[in-house]
This record gives sequence, C-alpha cells and structure tokens, in this order.
Amino acid sequence: MVERLREQGIKDEVVLAVMGSIPRHLFVEEALASRAYEDVALPINYGQTISSPWTVGRMTELLRNGGINPLRKVLEIGTGCGYQTAVLAKIVNEVYSVERIGPLLTRTRIRLRELGIRNVHLKHADGIQGLPEIGSFDGIMMTAVIPEIPETLLAQLAVNGRMVFPKGSKKQYLCVIDHTLEGFVETVLDEVMFVPMLPGIINR
Repeated sequence: MVERLREQGIKDEVVLAVMGSIPRHLFVEEALASRAYEDVALPINYGQTISSPWTVGRMTELLRNGGINPLRKVLEIGTGCGYQTAVLAKIVNEVYSVERIGPLLTRTRIRLRELGIRNVHLKHADGIQGLPEIGSFDGIMMTAVIPEIPETLLAQLAVNGRMVFPKGSKKQYLCVIDHTLEGFVETVLDEVMFVPMLPGIINR
C-alpha cells in the first residue's frame, strides 16, 4: 500500500511511515477486511465510508504541510471508523475528533483503545459547530463534503493554522484554507468524492 501511495504522488515520508504502521483492516467490517488495502473507499455502515488510502495520505500530507508549522492540537470533523483519526494521532500531540453518529463513535473508541492510542479525545456532537469550548486549533480536517466552510469553524483555526476539507456538491474538490496574519487564503486542489456533511446527531 505504501509503495502504491508513493507512486500516486504522496511524498511525505512521515505520513507514509505512519500509514504503513497502522493495520487498516482493523477499521473495516470483517467481511471487507481482504479489501482494506485496496485504494478504494469502503462502507462502514450508517451511510458512511472509510476514505481510500490515497485520500487519507493526501489530506494528512496537506495538513502537515511539510512540517512548516507544529501540529500540537488538531480538530477532526467526522471520526467515522477512526482510521484517519489514528493516522493523525501518530503525528499530532492532541487530536480532538467529533462524530455525529453515536454507534460509530462507540466502536471507534474501543478500536483506538485496543491499539493503545491515548492522545485522542472523542466527542458525540454536531461537527458543523466544531469545538469552540476547546479553543483554537493548529489544524482542522473535515472528512465530509460541505458547500462552504461556516464562520464558526474558521473562528477555531489558529493563526498559521491550516484547514483541509472537501468542498462542493455535484463536483467536489479537496481544498485547504491557511490562516495567515492577513486573513484566510483558500486553495482548490484535487477532485474528490465524499459523503455530505449533515447537521444534528444520531444516538443509535
């Protein structure tokens, strides 16, 4: 998988090493475990998916931005099965991850604990609101597509911080927003496909 990611253009060796160290098959249903290392998104129930390895690698590489700015505290919106969360946990001091679907969060909490990952804080909440009570974040990653980033999330991105997210509707593009001293700078990158960001929470 790692060699294929290199061939597909993922250059950050820190990200590649981390992805090579995490057993991706543990994050999918047992019936799909044989496909866990293929470069495809796979269903994880509740209409959600685990992103393809390339997507995880690309988003993580973009968030790290070559290690230019330290990622002490990162917000992930859309925990899902926890694979992207686990990758972030290996390169970030503290990960705060929000998931609106309660049963997914319960399974992920168990999975991360079994893998010995202790620097992740999970919350069952509406991701569109972020976690304003925690303060500003060095990085924000959104794993569901949204037409426009709400001001509530921009307000939680620290100066010199970076947000990585899919944006659009019929056509979706991976985007980054950098919070500079002059303001917010958005860059549109690769065409992608994600499930939509939805409001509210689901308990069961």
